[in-house]
Order: sequence, then structure tokens, then C-alpha cells
Amino acid sequence: MTRGRAWLLLTPALALLVVAFLVPVGMMVPTSFRPYVPLVGITGGFTATHYVKLVTDLYYLEIIARTLVLGLTVTLLTLVIGYPVAFFLARTTSRWRPWLTILVVFPLLLNLVVRTFGWIALLAQNGLVNQALQALGLVEAPVKLLFNFAGLLIGLTHIFLPFMVLVLIGAIQAIPRDVEDAARVLGASWLATFVRVTLPLSAPGILSGGILVFVLTISALVTPRLLGGPTYRVMSTLIFDEFLQRLNWPAGSAQALLLTALVLLLILLSGRLAGRAGVQA
Repeated sequence: MTRGRAWLLLTPALALLVVAFLVPVGMMVPTSFRPYVPLVGITGGFTATHYVKLVTDLYYLEIIARTLVLGLTVTLLTLVIGYPVAFFLARTTSRWRPWLTILVVFPLLLNLVVRTFGWIALLAQNGLVNQALQALGLVEAPVKLLFNFAGLLIGLTHIFLPFMVLVLIGAIQAIPRDVEDAARVLGASWLATFVRVTLPLSAPGILSGGILVFVLTISALVTPRLLGGPTYRVMSTLIFDEFLQRLNWPAGSAQALLLTALVLLLILLSGRLAGRAGVQA
């Protein structure tokens, strides 16, 4: 295939990228440098105040750190929980495998708001989780599981776990069984084979799933808004409030651009890391 024909095939995707991503982001850049006066609105002039606040104000720094920690924690939890599930589904020959895979995918078929409200009912002060903890004698009083880090962690881990599992299934299935069998024949134990053969060869899937879950977590809005409430903010809910409640579009644009830059930086670093791993392999 010639290079010209390849670019021609990429034209629809590039046009969609320009219209749906580059143009909106480009429009936010000049807006983010405009002054904003309460009860007046956006005024003329140029200011970098909104960016300065993001990197100097402890309030914004706490929200940024909370968002990143939440994204990393959800990513690690989905990996720890999802890898054994994905490994079993990728290696099992049971006739129940398709049905088990459907069970993993099934939550994605439910509306996100419905799933989030389900967690609100479970994690409430008198919800099923607190009732079970008290009935087992693990706690004496209801534990606060809503409008804090714990509630967001539980809800987002459940919501994004299928994405991690599906990515890992493909990565593990791509590993030749002959390589693992060869390690076992040479005297490696099952654990040594897994640690020194299977796990390293599935690293691209782990990296891809980690990037996907992390990006989805730090950009999620509905679940943090409902489980975090109006007081426990992350970057996405902060941006939502700036745009639609305070009508401070310059501040919201600066925050959205910062979040976009963090996501792109992560993808760039992950791509370089994956390239180095591929070269070493």
C-alpha cells in the first residue's frame, strides 16, 4: 500500500479527531487566558491567573492530587482483581467460558447512572454493606462509605473492571502456550513460569489496560458526581461546576486543558515505556 493511499484511508479518522477534539480544545486555549469577573462575566484582556492558581493554590493542588491518586488506585485494584479473572477466562477450556465472559461484560450493558445509584443504595448509612458489617460484628456503628474516597474507589473499580479484564484476556490469549510449556519442561515451577514468562509477556496488555482505566477514571464525571456528592470534588466535577454552576468558563477551560495535558503526557510516557519494553524483548 502506498503512503498516499494510507493517508487517504486515515482521512475520516483524522477529520473526526480534528472536529471532535482539536477544534474544541483549541477554542478553550484563548478562553482560558481571559479574565473573569463575578456577576459580570468574561471580560477583555489577558491573564494567566487561572493557571497560576492551579499550580499554587493548595485547594486546587489537593484536588489534582486526589484525582491522580484515585486514578492510580483504581487502576491497581482493577489490575489485581482483573488479572486472575482474565487469566482464568483466557486459559480455561470449560464449556461455561462464554457465559462467564458474558458475566464480565454484562455490567457494561447497564446504564452508568443505574449502576451508580445501585452503589448509593449499597453504601448508604443504612445500606446493605453497613448492615452486613454490623451483623457480622465487624463494626459497631455505620461506616461512612459515601461522599468520600472510599465510595469513589469502590464504585469506579466496579465500573471499570470489565475494561481491564477484556484487555487482559486478549493479551494473555496472545501468549503462545508453547513458551509456557517449554519453561515447565525445563524444570520451572508453575509460579516461576507465571512470574518469569506469562507476566512479562502480558505486560503490553497490562500497560494498555492500565492506561485505559486510568484515563477513564480521572475523566469520569457521573459516578464522582453522585458518589462524591457536591463537596468531595475531583478534577472532572470541579470543571463541571466551573462551567455550569459558576459560569467561570476561563477557569474551567484552564482546568480542562490541564487535565487533557495530564492524559496526553501519560499516553506519551506509556508509549515510550512500551517501546523500550518491546526493544528489550
